[in-house]
Amino acid sequence: MKIKLKPPYLIGEVGINHNGSVQLAKKIIRVAKKNNFDAIKLQKRDLKICIPKDQQDILRDTPWGRMTYLNYKKKIELSKNDFQNIIKFCKKVKIDIFCSAFDVNSLKFLKQFKFRYNKIPSAMITNIKFIDAVAKERKKTFISTGMCEMKDIIKAVKIFKKHKCKFVLMHCVSEYPCPENNLNLNMITSLKKKFKCEVGYSGHETSVSPSIFSWIMGATYIERHITTDRSLWGTDQAASIEPQGMAALAGILKKAHTFFGSGRKRISLVEQKMLKKFKYW
Repeated sequence: MKIKLKPPYLIGEVGINHNGSVQLAKKIIRVAKKNNFDAIKLQKRDLKICIPKDQQDILRDTPWGRMTYLNYKKKIELSKNDFQNIIKFCKKVKIDIFCSAFDVNSLKFLKQFKFRYNKIPSAMITNIKFIDAVAKERKKTFISTGMCEMKDIIKAVKIFKKHKCKFVLMHCVSEYPCPENNLNLNMITSLKKKFKCEVGYSGHETSVSPSIFSWIMGATYIERHITTDRSLWGTDQAASIEPQGMAALAGILKKAHTFFGSGRKRISLVEQKMLKKFKYW
């Protein structure tokens, strides 16, 4: 069987790696654009909904001093003005932008920006009410499949088909960072075979090679957490790739489709010239 592939749609998950700083977000986005990423993605939460009450008052040390978990999360949550600023910047540098909502209120908040895509985080795939609300928008949606069982994916797919909403199943293992021996890339083939839909890969490993293999296995969309420096404060930094990793990943994925050729045997002009140097008969 001949391999026919095209470059994947490459998504840089900025997520919360900006730590509430629009300037840091722009810095990360600038690197993504420089390395030919197609899109960047942010996250939005209604903190009163998304943070369980028993965790809100837990004290923790942060770059802004010792504070409750709720107040820390408030520090890194983007405002409407922040979103507008970042969206304007993305338009300027010509890179797509969309956002994961973690609750229905945040989904409603994001409507005003008219993003091209929706994204269901792995943590939300078992929230049927939320999935139904996303599918009702009938906007193409990336569905991450970490932290769930196959029965949960089946339920989500049924809801999206019910509302006639286009979707992409993103194979994902929600470990931050994820050991390479736990990546289970064969799930890409399993998802394509079972659901006969577009399949992508959302990776949390620190290396880039598994993402390349995921593309060869049929992932047409690839999402990776990105940062300027993995040593920065934040829970997702360690599972992100830095500028050199972004350059390596995009550098391969954006040209690798040219490696495969037609499969028809031919002698190139360069080969013909080379042959003349060796042929003595």
